[in-house]
Amino acid sequence: MTSEEEQQIRNQLAELRQEHRDLDTAIDSMVGAASPDTIRVQRLKKRKLALKDRIAALEDQLLPDIIA
Repeated sequence: MTSEEEQQIRNQLAELRQEHRDLDTAIDSMVGAASPDTIRVQRLKKRKLALKDRIAALEDQLLPDIIA
């Protein structure tokens, strides 16, 4: 992997992590509302989980498993 590719992955990771944090904040505020929209909350949680999976996949690209 070239340093340019690695930097692109790191930039994408930063963006995904920020979006993950933003979703977490949005979910917390919706759940704290007087009458939360449960369907929307479920969709946001599903999106957050998908982001977590994508983040893990990108991190694996940066730090491949080493067989000892």
